[in-house]
Parts: sequence; C-alpha cells; structure tokens
Amino acid sequence: MRTELRHNVVALGADYALFVVGLSFASQSTILPAFAEYLGAPNVVIGAIPAVMTLGWFLPSLFAAGHTETLARKLPFVLRYTVWERVPFLVLALAAFFLATHAPALTLGVMLLMLLVITGVGGVLMPAWMDVIGRAIPVTLRGRFFACANLAASAGGFVGSFATASILASVPAPASYGACFVCAAVCVAFSYAALAVVREPAATGSAPAVTLRKYLSRIPTLLGRDPNLAWFLAARAFAVVGSIGNGFYTVHALRAWEAPVSQVGVFTALLFLGQIAGNLALGWLADRHGHLLVIITGLGATLAGNLVALTASTLGAFDVVFILMGIQIAAMNVSNLNVMLEFAPAPGEQPTYIGLGTTLLAPIAFGAPLAAGLLADGFGFASVFAVAMTAAGVALGLLITRVRDPRRVIASRVAASS
Repeated sequence: MRTELRHNVVALGADYALFVVGLSFASQSTILPAFAEYLGAPNVVIGAIPAVMTLGWFLPSLFAAGHTETLARKLPFVLRYTVWERVPFLVLALAAFFLATHAPALTLGVMLLMLLVITGVGGVLMPAWMDVIGRAIPVTLRGRFFACANLAASAGGFVGSFATASILASVPAPASYGACFVCAAVCVAFSYAALAVVREPAATGSAPAVTLRKYLSRIPTLLGRDPNLAWFLAARAFAVVGSIGNGFYTVHALRAWEAPVSQVGVFTALLFLGQIAGNLALGWLADRHGHLLVIITGLGATLAGNLVALTASTLGAFDVVFILMGIQIAAMNVSNLNVMLEFAPAPGEQPTYIGLGTTLLAPIAFGAPLAAGLLADGFGFASVFAVAMTAAGVALGLLITRVRDPRRVIASRVAASS
C-alpha cells in the first residue's frame, strides 16, 4: 500500500508540476498579456484572456460531474480527452510564427479560441482528475502533496523564467512568443506521460446514470442544506473579483515605466519566487490547520498586492506585486479544490462538489475580467486595482465571520455523535 501511494504521489505530482510549468511558458499574467499587447490588443481583449481561461476552467465541471460519478474508473476518461488540453499549445506556436506578423487580429482570435479549448477540456476533466487525487492521496497528505507539486512547478517555472527572459530579449517578436509556446507544448507532453503511469485506486462504487436535468435539479437542495458551503461560495465569488488586477499588472508596469519587454521575464521570476515561498509554508499549514486558513492567507496577499499596485511609485516597488500574486496563486492551488473535497459528505459525491466550487462561479469569473478591461479603458488601471482590493476585503470578511472549516465541522459532528 505504501509503495502504491509513493508511486502515485510521484506520478500525479509530476503530471501536475509539468503541466503547471508548461502553463508558465504561456502565463496568463505575463506572457499572454505581453503577446496580446504586441498584437495591438485593447484593454478589453487583454481582460478577455483571464476571462476566457477562467470560463473554460470553471463552467463545464458541474455539467460533467454527473457523468463522472457514473464511471467505475476515471483515469481512462481523463487520458482519452486530455490530449486536447495539450495540442493547442502547438497551434499557438504556429500562429505566433506564421500568422502574427501578417494578421494580428486573427492571431488574437486564434489565441483566445485555443485558450478556451485548453481550459474547457480541463474544466470537463477536473472532477474526474480530482476524484483520482481524492482516492489516491489521503486527506492529511493532500495539502503537502499539492504544495510539493506546486513547489516543483514553481522551481521549474522559476528556472524557465530565465529562459523566457532570454528568449524575449534575444529573439525578435513574434517568434519569441512562438518559442515560449513550443516550450509549453513540450512540458505538457511530458505531463501526459506521467499521468499515463498513475495506478488508479479502485472505486467503492459508481452512481447510477441519470439525466443531466435530474442531476442538476438536486443542486438547490444540496446548497440549501449546507449554509456553510453557501457562504463559502459567496466568499469565493468576491475573491474572484478580488483577482481581476492579475491580468493587468504586467501591462500597467510596461506602460507606466516604459519597461523593456524582457522585464516580463523578471516579473515571471518574481511570480514563481512568491509561489515557492507560499508552497513551502501553505501545504503544511493546510494539513495541520485546514484549507480555510490557507485561503484566507491567499486573500490577504491579494488585498496587499492590489494596495501595492495602487501606491507603488517605482518599478522596483511594483515588483512586490508579483511576489504577493505568487503567494495568492500558491494558496489557491493548494486549497481551493482540496477544500471542496472536504465539503463533500461522501467520497462518491466528490465530483459534484468540485463542480459546485467551479461552475457556480463561472459567470462571475468570466464577466469580472471583461468588466475590468472596460473599467481600465474608462478610468485607468488604478480603478481596477481599487475594485479588486475592495472585493478581496469583503471575501476576507465573509470567510472569517461566516465560514467554518469543513474538517472541523466533520470533527464536531463525530464528537457529538459519540
């Protein structure tokens, strides 16, 4: 059993870490906004980058969760379709190499479409992949598992950021961005190889197949019987709005201080330094004290990052924003999905709860960055950072005053019944 656990920790960790390293070469916070800026995108299109990606990650999960729960084995389902999470990186590279110079508007369209394909497939597969995690990794190890996987990814991304900075500084655009997307494609290909050797634990059973309409009709009742979950999702909605500044930090810095494009590599390095520091502490914190505290910590970093973005007077001072954003991302990666596994009252319902934690937030997650782009066009980047800081503050207040850590709720119930 211990050998099986060790094998799956390594395989699943390598899958996750390599995929995240691949995403770092097409970072929605640095590389993609800079590429869009090169292509002449207006702010609303730059805002559409995180909007489209978030819509893809968030929207499909609940609609796929019902089917996922009927599968006796989830891993073959994931392996069959996750190819389409990976191929679009090659399409992005080809567009940068051969299309961007002559048709920048079309290239922007191709970029947004490929980002939607990558994340949309990922959103469909998210409940199945997290169900495998939930059965393969014990609850008291999941925080450290995601922290170590993210730490490895952050370290790889940090090293890769120097390659990114070198590519952007020495290779003329848009070929430089094409080279970054090729690096992303290579990393996610290795990620697939790691996922293919996971040994999926046997499921205790599978749910009977029901129509999508009948499955979705259960959701209001589920939320009604668990006000703690409802308050948590409300706080998460404000937290999503609190992160709208992330997609604009790079563009703001490039414009405000007329920084060279190679500075994007520096920002990426600082982003990963923040993630490394966050992962070192937050995985242990999650396993010892619960995921809610980690999420609160990440929101504190979000609030502080927007405050620095509003007040920084030099490019050097603005660098702190990317470190804080790295801590926020580390907290999100360690705990946002893990806490939903703990909200689930039974292992068989884990896909549904993963879907609840993503799909219900999809409209806000999609609309908020687009609204932020319009806000930036009308009133400047400072207005975006101010709104984000306010929303992060509201989310913090709700989490602290209204939400109990689900692990402690379960412990209280067990103690009361014994």
